Amino acid sequence: MKLVSYKTEDREHLGIFIEGHIYNLNSCDKLLPDNMNMFLQGGEVLMERAKRIDDQIKEGSLAAKEEIFYEILAPVPHPTSCRDGYAFRQHVAAARRNRKVDMIPQFDEYPIFYFTNHNAIQGTGEIECMPDHFDKLDFELELAVVIGKKGRNIKAAEADEYIAGYMVMNDMSARTLQMEEMLLNLGPAKGKDFSTVIGPWLVTPDELLQYKVAPKEGHVGNAYDLKMTCRVNGIEVSKGNAADMDWTFAEIIERCAYGVDILPGDVIGSGTVGTGCFLELNGTGLLNDPNYKVQWLQPGDVVEMEITGLGALTNTITKADTDFSILALKKK
Repeated sequence: MKLVSYKTEDREHLGIFIEGHIYNLNSCDKLLPDNMNMFLQGGEVLMERAKRIDDQIKEGSLAAKEEIFYEILAPVPHPTSCRDGYAFRQHVAAARRNRKVDMIPQFDEYPIFYFTNHNAIQGTGEIECMPDHFDKLDFELELAVVIGKKGRNIKAAEADEYIAGYMVMNDMSARTLQMEEMLLNLGPAKGKDFSTVIGPWLVTPDELLQYKVAPKEGHVGNAYDLKMTCRVNGIEVSKGNAADMDWTFAEIIERCAYGVDILPGDVIGSGTVGTGCFLELNGTGLLNDPNYKVQWLQPGDVVEMEITGLGALTNTITKADTDFSILALKKK
């Protein structure tokens, strides 16, 4: 099942996406809430009701009314929190190699994550950036999960049961701001908090069973053979596979939930896939060729991310009409 949040006449709704069409869930079953957050709080009971509606529409036994005029939103427009992990060893190793530092051994000891701005979540559409963001503006190709039920101190062996679904994720990054603040061993903050993109819909785990594979040796949890690509202005710049995750979402959730509650509507990203950002691609290019032409995102660029089974997420980069700069405010 593909769950989608959308807007009509400035009001948010919850629907299901079936073969290019959107159907409102509440109009099919009045016991189903008309927004994603309330739906997720209803847990497995509401999820099963929605799946029955999905099955009935697909088999033709329910003549549901199709939505015609709408604006697609982030599947979870108002997450309770947003964390981003660091699951792909290939990306971490390449980024450190490009900086001429050794691979950090702690990566293989435990998964890590950081909190980002859950109020800056976006879906498909325009991403408006400030002037300072364009000082090395970058994408990050990731996948993400949404938590479907409350839990605490969850063991990795049971953690997949807490996942309501999967999405494409673009962790937008302003690299100059990010590197500036991380010199103080804190962050990332301003380099990340302006936009995190998720979508185009939330895909329930049952739809990914055909892609299931074994996790990396020594790891626990579900893993999936899902091709991941990113195109900028129609040109493929990045490709990877979700099966290359070293730390599984189950293991990341185990760490997230240690001593704290995870809640329905929490979003957790995988971290960047290998080759999944210009920072890594530029670093590798310059390492091999000092004349390599680096690339960063520019106003007007169209970023398309696609993951097998999860759909395609498309955004256009725009520039705010201002010259306000926080980089210019630095004290000397």
